[in-house]
This record gives sequence, C-alpha cells and structure tokens, in this order.
Amino acid sequence: MAVIDDCKVPVEKLKWRCDLSVFSFKTTEEIGNLETSIGQARALTSIGFGLGMEQNGFNLYLAGEAGIGKTATIGHILKKRAKTEPPPCDWCYVYNFAFPDSPMALPLPAGKGAELAEDMKDLLAGVRVNIPKVLESKEYESNKVALIEQFQERTGELFADLEKQAGEQGFALQRTVSGLVIVPQKEGRNFTQEEYEELDKDERDRMDGIGKELTTQLNDVLRQVRDNEKSMRDALAQLDRELGLSAIGHHLNPLKEKYQSSPKISCYLESVQEDLLENLEDFKPQPPPPQIPGIKIPHQEPSFERYEVNVLVQNSDDNGAPVIFETNPTYNNLFGRMESVMQMGGVATTSFMLIKPGALHRANGGYLVVDAREVLLNPFAWESLKRCIRNAEIKIEDVLEQYRFMTFVTLKPEPIPLQAKIIMIGSLWIYYLLYYLEPEYRKFFKVKADFDSRVPRTPEVLNDYALFVATHCRNENLLPFDAGAVAELLEFSSRVVEDQERLSSQLMDLSDLIREASYWAADAKVPLVTRDLVKKAISEKVYRSNMMEQRIQEFFDDGTILCDTTGAVVGQINGLSVITLGDHTFGRPSRVTTRVYLGRAGMVNIEREVKLSGPIHDKGVLILSGFLGGRFAQDKPLSFSASICFEQSYQGVEGDSASSTELYSLLSSLSGVPVKQGIAVTGSVNQHGDVQPIGGVNYKIEGFFAVCKAKGLTGEQGVIIPKLNERNLMLSDEVVQAVAEGKFHIWSVKHVDEGIELLTGMPAGVAGPDGAFPPGCINFLINERLKTMVENLKRFVTSADKDKQRIEDNPTAEKS
Repeated sequence: MAVIDDCKVPVEKLKWRCDLSVFSFKTTEEIGNLETSIGQARALTSIGFGLGMEQNGFNLYLAGEAGIGKTATIGHILKKRAKTEPPPCDWCYVYNFAFPDSPMALPLPAGKGAELAEDMKDLLAGVRVNIPKVLESKEYESNKVALIEQFQERTGELFADLEKQAGEQGFALQRTVSGLVIVPQKEGRNFTQEEYEELDKDERDRMDGIGKELTTQLNDVLRQVRDNEKSMRDALAQLDRELGLSAIGHHLNPLKEKYQSSPKISCYLESVQEDLLENLEDFKPQPPPPQIPGIKIPHQEPSFERYEVNVLVQNSDDNGAPVIFETNPTYNNLFGRMESVMQMGGVATTSFMLIKPGALHRANGGYLVVDAREVLLNPFAWESLKRCIRNAEIKIEDVLEQYRFMTFVTLKPEPIPLQAKIIMIGSLWIYYLLYYLEPEYRKFFKVKADFDSRVPRTPEVLNDYALFVATHCRNENLLPFDAGAVAELLEFSSRVVEDQERLSSQLMDLSDLIREASYWAADAKVPLVTRDLVKKAISEKVYRSNMMEQRIQEFFDDGTILCDTTGAVVGQINGLSVITLGDHTFGRPSRVTTRVYLGRAGMVNIEREVKLSGPIHDKGVLILSGFLGGRFAQDKPLSFSASICFEQSYQGVEGDSASSTELYSLLSSLSGVPVKQGIAVTGSVNQHGDVQPIGGVNYKIEGFFAVCKAKGLTGEQGVIIPKLNERNLMLSDEVVQAVAEGKFHIWSVKHVDEGIELLTGMPAGVAGPDGAFPPGCINFLINERLKTMVENLKRFVTSADKDKQRIEDNPTAEKS
C-alpha cells in the first residue's frame, strides 16, 4: 500500500493557480496598452535581422499557426520602424514622344508627383490660350504675308525673265493641264502643226534647239521655285517656332528651371516643347467637319492628353516609409494593370493615363506584407513576384496576352526599380513546401521568423497578457476585467497547451474568450468581468459544442458502452482515449481486454488484424514483446499466444498512449491476478518498462471522472498517468475538488512495476542475482505461468512428433 501513497499526485500539482500578487492592478482600466508581442523573442530577433538587411533576397517569411498574432506583430513593428525612415520618391508615368507605346516612368521627391501633374495642367491651360492668340495676332499675319509676298515676288521675277527671253526668240511660256511649257509663236499666236511642218528643215532645227534650251531654263526656274517654296515653308515654320516659343516660353522655362535637378524630367520637358512647336496647328480653332445630309458627324477637338501626367504613386514627407498589407494578392493587385476604354464599335483603347498601380508600387521604398497561401493560390502571382525580386524592378504587363487568340495593341510601360522588403505570412507547412519544392524560394526569402504557439510562463509574460486584455477591451469597447478574471484567462491559456510552465499564444482564441466574458458580464448587468464570468464563458463555449460528448456519456450511463468502475477482473482494464470533433476535444474510457492461451503466435493485436490500427499503435504493441522477452525469456523461449482488443471500438485506433494499458492487461492475464476496474490507465511504454508521457492527459482524466461520477464515486477510483505528465496537469475545478476530498485520485508512475502494483495491490517483484523472482509477486506468477506453458507446449509437440513418426514407420497399420 506504500506505492499507492507514494505515487499519489498532490492536489497542488493538479492545476497551476495564477498568483494575483504578480499583478499591480485591480482592473484592466488601470494599466496601459500592449506595445509588443507576447513571448516571441526568437521571432522578434529574426524580424529585426531581416528588416535590417538591405541586400536583395533577404525578405522574410513569418511562420506559425493561425491566430498567434503574426500579422499584428509585424504590423506594429513596421508601423514603428517606418516612421523613422525617409519617404520614398513619387512615381509618374508620362507620354513618350519618341516611342509612344512605351510610357516613361519619372521619379520625383516625395510629394512632388502631384505638383508636376498640376504644373503640366497649368502649362497646357496657358498654351491653349496663348498659342491661338499669337497665331491670330496682326504681327504674325503681317510677317507671314511678308514672307509669302517675298516668295511670290521672287517667283514672279524668275518667270518674267524666262518669258522675256522666250519672247525675244519667238517663243512663249504657257500653262497647260500638264504644267508649264515653251511653245513657238508666229504673229502673236502659237504655231499650228501644219505651219510647223511647212518650215524647211534648217528652220525647224533652229526652233527645236531654241525650244530645248528654253525648256532647260524652264526646268531650272521650276527648281528654283521649289527651293523658294521650301525656304518659305522653313521660314514660316521658323516664324511659327519663334512665335510658339514666345507663347510657351514663359510657361515652360520656369518648369525647366524648377526641375533642372532631374535630368530625366528636363529631357521630358524638352520633348514636350518640341511636340508643342510641331503641333501648333492643333491649338487653332478647328473648323466643323463637313456634314452629310441625314448623318450627324460629331465635332472632335484634338487630344492634348499626351501632355498630362499620370501620378502613379504619391507619398508624403510626414508618413515615412510606406507599409502595405495586401489582403487579396492577385496579379493586378500586386503588379498594377492597364485599364481600357470601350470606344464606338466595341474597340478597347488604352493610354498611359489608364495605368494603375499595384501593391508593389505603393510599397516601393517600404514594406509589403502578403499572405503566402493567397499568393500561391492566385494565378501568375508567385512567378511574377519572383521575377520582380530577381530583376529588382516592377513591370506592368498584360498577363493574358499570350493566351489570347488575337493580339491587341497595348502599351509596354517602362519598368520601375524595386526596392522594398517583402514579408510573407503563412503556416510552417507552406514554408517547408516552398523550401523543398520551389528552387528559387531560398534565394528570395532568406529569413524565417518562427512564431511559437506556446510561450514560457514568466512574470513579464503574465503582465504582457494583462496588457493584451486591457488593450483588447479598449479597442473593442468591452467591459474591463478584474485581476481574478485575468488570472482565470491565464489558467485557461495554460490548459490549452497542457503545460503548467507555458501559456498559449493563440491570441485569437483568447480574444474570443474575452469578448464572450464581456458579453456575459453585460448580460448579468455588472460593470466588471470577474473570474466567475470567465468560467461561465468557458463553460458556455463547451456547452455549445459538446453534444456528441454528452451523447457518448449517455451510452456509458445506460450501459450501452461497457465500463466497470468497481471490482476487479483478470485481463481487463480501462484505457483512456481522446476524441477531437472540430472545435471540441474530450476524453472517454475504453475497455481493453487480453486473453492468453497456449500457442506460438505471440501477441495478436485484433485492431491490427482488421486494419483498424495505425502504425504508431502497432509499434506500441510490438514493443510489449521486447519487454516480455527481456524480462521473462532469458532462460526459456516465449511460447504463448495472446489476443489484445479494444472492446466496442468501431473506428480506427492510433497512437501509443495505450501501450502501458495493454501491457498491464497482458500481465494480469498471464499472472491470473485481477485488475482494479476503478483505476484507468494511460501512458506509453518502452522495452525496458519505463512509462513515457502522452498527450491529452487532462481530457483523459476528466473523461474517466465523468463516467465514475455518473456510476458513483467510491473514493477508490482514479487514473494512473506517467510521472512526466505531472507538469501537463491543468484539471477542471470539479476534478481537483474531488481529489481534495478523497473521492478521486491521480497517481503518477515511472515504471510499469509501480503501475501493476497500484492496479493489483500485489508487489511486482524484483529478480534476484540468480534471475528468480520472489514468490508471491506478480512477476513470479507470470514466470511460472510461462514455464508451464512452455512445458505443456513441449509435451504436446513431442507427442505429436511421436505420432507422426509412428505413421511414417508403419503406414499400412495406419490405413487399417
């Protein structure tokens, strides 16, 4: 009986109680807000390193379970860090006068993009007024008329000289349908064909020679006229240019001076000036188009959109570096797009003014945060993101262009240099998937920040949790919590991770519990959330989800599921299992039975034979053979057969937490000593008989307690757990109270010998120097039983061999 007392777990170890003395407040209204994450030192160190590395490829992946505050943590860090960094430049797209299909990207200091756009609007407004005024001025008209008259006078002089020479030689210059020609004259009129043919040959040859010479002179005159026309056009163009410069100079020159520090903008303004001067006619009032009866043709003014500025990204000096959270990382949302406008006839057109930015444009010079799963799910997003990081530029493209049957005319905007820190948030599963299956992932995301789902329970962490509660209550206008309510939340957090030394960092679940507790406080019309209200929120949450648990409990109550909680039975024991159904987890006992008989099959796992057990459970059963062989087969072979079964189990069985249970049942069956049915067992075992820790210990204990409570607590019932699971105990108040009153017990063991003594009330026994066990112990009974089985099997085999030999020696006698 000493083992029963020595292995009992003290009541104070059944649950960690939060000491209210660690808190310096009475209610959360008295404390401030949480300024950092809770207990994520490793992740914060990794984030600080990744954000500090400026080289390409040192982007971050934040890995961890959902709901542990990855997004909130990085958001807080980036918000604080971005304020201390200089704002990046603005980016604008402008018309490319040299290559209209490739709009130019112009960088400007933060806040200057909109200023350039406004300056260009003012420039356009000014020249649209001044150019028509200059072109319609008297000075322009007089200069233009003077140039034209000068050309006409020079042209008239050339033709007059030619006509004079032709007249002196009996020829005249005449205009025909085919142009100017030289024709011979007779008495003031042209020669007829008959008159020309009547001339003698010498006269005709003389006239032909003169005609050819005059025709050559006519061609020279026409060439001089064409040169004069070109000179006149050049002079008129120079006149227009000079007048245009006078009209736009006082608008454009200040802009050139203002943006002279940017060579690219200066070059762009020069291109604007040249285009304005080349298209002065567009600024004149346009005559209405000719109208066709019955058809109204709209009057279209020339488009001056090419002089506008598309401010793609605009930053502010006051906001620091941009921090962009893209919740829907589609291709267009990440890399931008080119919108189209439907024209008459259904033809889609676009222009540089319809280029729209993506999240990468807005985050350029700062930080972009995206969800890893969303990036991988959206077509083209991941491959294009890698390309942007590799080339360090953002390129806006029509991603569907290669998949169309027809090619559409589109734009090819100039790429924008990329200098941003990209942060992906996702699960560990996605991280390892990318790490091993994506060849370039390790080149572009070199920094991993691991967020732990469990954090150490230190006084600093406890106070951080209190600050979190206070912050959450303020942000969502919830009722404040007193210190006891915060302590209950922390105890619940410790129960979630089943560890008295750690707390859960699943802040999403904790936030939900805070909201629910505030709701019940408001429902009770009290101004403060107390410990009891937090307990009520927890119990109500369980009640909403535990219908299946109650249904199974009813089967135990009415005897549908067999489970004895009193008495003792040979080869029968109550094991413990855990069932998880979505958001609810609970434990339930499972009867394990073992039958031992003569044979050589060894241990037969019925679940394995019918394919209802998993590989880990099969491993646990096979370990039992190692334990039995090491303890009882040193002087003899193991010659027995045993069948092990989970009774009334109609689903799969997995895990090795029942291996000690099966071993106890087997030892009971081999020794013939009954096992107390009021004690349930959990724990895995190794080949040396050491009991190893398992998971779900609290649910298992509470599940068996519920069955014992329903059948009646006797004060002798309880659960045997591994010694190493003591730190995982965070039992419900009801179980703790029952243990304190002596109605229920929790024992912890290190070795199966301790467990079998608790279950049978007999000592396990230790082998002496000669390998023999002392009489009256469990191991002695098992050893004697195994010896008997070996001898019986040997006699049976010997008798069978003799019969076989006799038949072989006298086959005719057997036939007769």
